[in-house]
Amino acid sequence: MTTLALSDEILMEIEKPARYIGNEVNMVRKDPAEVEIRFCMCFPDVYEIGMSHLGIQILYDMINKREDAYCERVYSPWPDLDRIMRERNILLFSLETQTPVREFDFLGITLQYEMCYTNILQVLELSGIPIWAKDRTLEDPIVFGGGPCSYNPEPIADFFDVFYIGEGETRYHDVFELYKSARAQGASREEILYRISQIPGMYVPSLYEVSYHEDGTLASFEPGQEGVPKTVVKEIVMDFDKVPYPEKPLVPYIRVTQDRVTLEIMRGCIRGCRFCQAGMIYRPTRQKDVELLKRYARSMVKATGHEEISLSSLSSSDYECLKEFIYFLIDEISNDDVNISLPSLRIDAFSLDVMKRVQDIKKSSLTFAPEAGTQRLRDVINKGLTEEVILNGAMQAFRGGWNKVKFYFMLGLPMETEEDAEGIPKLCETVAEAYYTIPKEERNGKVSITASASFFVPKPFTPFQWAPMLDPETYRDRARHVKDTFRKQLNFKSMKFTYHETDVSALEGVFARGDRRLSRVIYDAYASGCIFDAWTEFFDYEKWLSAFEKNGLSMSFYTTREREVDELLPWDFIDIGVTKRFLAAEWERAKQGIVTPNCREQCSGCGAARFGGGVCFEGKS
Repeated sequence: MTTLALSDEILMEIEKPARYIGNEVNMVRKDPAEVEIRFCMCFPDVYEIGMSHLGIQILYDMINKREDAYCERVYSPWPDLDRIMRERNILLFSLETQTPVREFDFLGITLQYEMCYTNILQVLELSGIPIWAKDRTLEDPIVFGGGPCSYNPEPIADFFDVFYIGEGETRYHDVFELYKSARAQGASREEILYRISQIPGMYVPSLYEVSYHEDGTLASFEPGQEGVPKTVVKEIVMDFDKVPYPEKPLVPYIRVTQDRVTLEIMRGCIRGCRFCQAGMIYRPTRQKDVELLKRYARSMVKATGHEEISLSSLSSSDYECLKEFIYFLIDEISNDDVNISLPSLRIDAFSLDVMKRVQDIKKSSLTFAPEAGTQRLRDVINKGLTEEVILNGAMQAFRGGWNKVKFYFMLGLPMETEEDAEGIPKLCETVAEAYYTIPKEERNGKVSITASASFFVPKPFTPFQWAPMLDPETYRDRARHVKDTFRKQLNFKSMKFTYHETDVSALEGVFARGDRRLSRVIYDAYASGCIFDAWTEFFDYEKWLSAFEKNGLSMSFYTTREREVDELLPWDFIDIGVTKRFLAAEWERAKQGIVTPNCREQCSGCGAARFGGGVCFEGKS
């Protein structure tokens, strides 16, 4: 392939050329000849999705604060440009300097969603970088992976040189210093990777050996060389106020998925929902100082011109200075015609008062995430949300003038029965009935309730990591049954129910808990044309089934099979702080329907206290 960038003629042939030209507001400009390290940050999806990701903005800002390094960006070319690049032999290049990606020292790929795995191969192939890590030389970048999916990197381990396990703010500086020293000494690629494996949080797949039992389960997972760590401990930021944060984030020229200022107020979660991977891997909970957040809000609105601020956390209502910060935003920031987005709020008197004061909020719906339709199943998943709490929140909202409600549920949860599934329309009907107990003159028209269901996908490092999934046809039957039950609710025509694609969920489940043998499946699916699998219009389930058949692997082995608690799991070599013993105990409590209190009510001894911070470290155990 050639190193030509895109000509004006090519840009005129494709949809949204602004995806590829860079030059956004606050883009960092450096002279590549004056830096020692060039790092290309990749989000393996279309530009509009990748530009909305806070993690890349944080690392882009942090790395570019180094005088000796230049961090640039690349995203997956949309199929129209993909076709042109292949036809005309154009190498994939960075947005900042139009440099071919293969000429960088590092290519860092964020792993946010399993259904982007074929896009990783697209980026590598279009860049002219060997897809298989074993085929790369010193002339190729070192390919890093990081993000939530790296907590089980095994299905894509053969495509990566290194996985960064944990939060990205802590160890990249160590990696860069080691790399500069090793290159100056003339070290081989193998020697550089070995040295990187000595840095905490770094996992180099080529340095480990894997074997399997006859039944396909994992038999052993061991370092292949002396000195390679047997266990990789996640990296975590404990002084949350001193880490870099992008006060001048990139601002795109086209509309992206989240076109706003994002303020991360907290990491981690105290709730302990048993299906939630983020709630486990980001323990312990850490909060940003409210005065620091106020400074960020002022500076970021000024630096971006954005007309909306969004708070980022797993559960915003659990941020202890939430009231003070939100009232600050309302009184000082929203006066400048800046709207405030408040996701992950519990519906109570405070949040309703806030929503009344935030502009345009009356145009939107209130959102609840009960996850399950019955209290029994909500106890199984440790949701910590009762029907009484839901009804009280809804009634407060209805009396405040709202009449639109959205509910998010999951189908196929462990221990779910048909009665639990039927509880979804019943709960929605109960809320609708409550609305009509309000005198007619005090109501805001007819109530509108929209319920949607995703399909349960077990994730590593959760108490449900051992649980079986339902097969796609059973999922579909259960969803159709719920939809039919909704249709029979003749009293309330304004209730709607939708559900996600089952085949996509099944494949996500395979890759969430898969092993290294899946790399050939991913490669063959990509070779047959699979790409942008997260997009309904491109997803081709039949091609995936063919790839599994070609490699003699069964999807059901990875999805519908319940794991034994003592089974060696592909991700067991990673230590996230939360212990396997705790997760197994929570799995047993789930089977018994026993609720575990949240971290502020009572310490459950999950293991995260060893990192030296968070709720559990504050004398509340």
